[in-house]
Amino acid sequence: MKHMSLKEIAAACGGTYFGSSDAAIREVGSVVIDSRKVERDSLFIAIKGARVDGHTFIPQVMKNGALCALSERKLDNADFPYILVNSCLQALKDLAEYYRRVLQLKVVGISGSVGKTSTKEMIASILSQKFNVLKTEGNFNNEIGLPLTVFRLREEHEIAVLEMGISDFGEMSRLAKIARPDICVITNIGCAHLENLKSRDGILKAKTEMFDYMNPQGTIILNGDDDKLKNFSPSNGISPIYFGLDALLPYHAKDIKDNGLDGTSARFFTPHSDFTAHVSIPGKHMIYNALAGIAVGRVLGMNDAEIIQGIEHLVPLAGRNNLIQTEYLTIIDDCYNANPASMKSSLSVLSRADTRTVAVLGDMFELGPQINELHAEVGRYASKTGIKVLICIGDYSAHMAKGAQGERTSLCSEMEIHYFKTKAEFLENADKLLKKNDTVLVKASHGMEFPEIVERLKEMR
Repeated sequence: MKHMSLKEIAAACGGTYFGSSDAAIREVGSVVIDSRKVERDSLFIAIKGARVDGHTFIPQVMKNGALCALSERKLDNADFPYILVNSCLQALKDLAEYYRRVLQLKVVGISGSVGKTSTKEMIASILSQKFNVLKTEGNFNNEIGLPLTVFRLREEHEIAVLEMGISDFGEMSRLAKIARPDICVITNIGCAHLENLKSRDGILKAKTEMFDYMNPQGTIILNGDDDKLKNFSPSNGISPIYFGLDALLPYHAKDIKDNGLDGTSARFFTPHSDFTAHVSIPGKHMIYNALAGIAVGRVLGMNDAEIIQGIEHLVPLAGRNNLIQTEYLTIIDDCYNANPASMKSSLSVLSRADTRTVAVLGDMFELGPQINELHAEVGRYASKTGIKVLICIGDYSAHMAKGAQGERTSLCSEMEIHYFKTKAEFLENADKLLKKNDTVLVKASHGMEFPEIVERLKEMR
């Protein structure tokens, strides 16, 4: 890692260094908070969690080759270097902010209520055709995950594509202070994290905190079809670049062709060109992701051929509209997370399958006082899509089943509706409910742990 000697680390996080002067000038090779990931010359930051206190692992990680530990406690008689800080969590963020500032690279920051991860993957796929790119992995998009992603950056990287996820006011400012994005992308303003943010206006306010610490000469890229974003005027005076399906927007798409589960193609327009490209992942939302990626690519000087290659080389992630074909079923694994908008989008994708269609849906969390009604709304939507079977699992999903039942009755629909309180109850009955050659969507909030269902369905014979 560049410019991360123990002396510099202590100064960057306002800590007090304890150890020899010789060790103080040594540079760390990596920064970790998981004792199992310690390597030679690692800096181990002892985060105190709800169940595990990292301080208990300090002696062992030092034996395993760590160069130094960050501790909130004075370590009497320590025979190894350590840095005493008031808060290890704050030190983690302070160090990441320092490290980001010394790196000569561009940062693309991505946020939004729906589609952050799929947009991040699209942007990274496009930029990788020309640049050495590091992107956020998994769900490392919060005040712990983002710093750890920043610490993975090396001198050879030219661009970092960072997903930034929040659930409350002030979080985005703290993330942006670390990331210092040169390009800010917001996908949409939907109904997510309403427990703390209360309304879509609250979500807009929280998401746009990203601009607080962006490059003053940077670029803002927004979804121009979103009613909250299309007329938004950033206080920093930067005029946004807009993308969407509206033909008046500088980046837009026409002639969208739905190829079912084989993906979607469209003609894409930029201010200076147009071209056709195919996205292998199904769903109209992927056209929006592609448009965001095209805009970012153009801002960074990429040509059409490079951008097309990036769009068409996109690889789906596990748990993100990932299509799994077994001898018995076609599974749409979209169980990484869920909110009402993404539920509806995934149901629309499912409805395009040319087999019997089954939706296995679970609870959505962090929806505030409207949580029951929002589940019912998804159920009503499911009844209108034409899918054949709806399976609802979880406490809140009882309202989803009731909403679907009411809509089914009014539409005289023949859609089957089943409700189970737990995953175990569903899995006991899965053999009776699912048939060979079914296309099955699996989706719920991350806390429902629906990957277990995906794994069991993959084993069905």
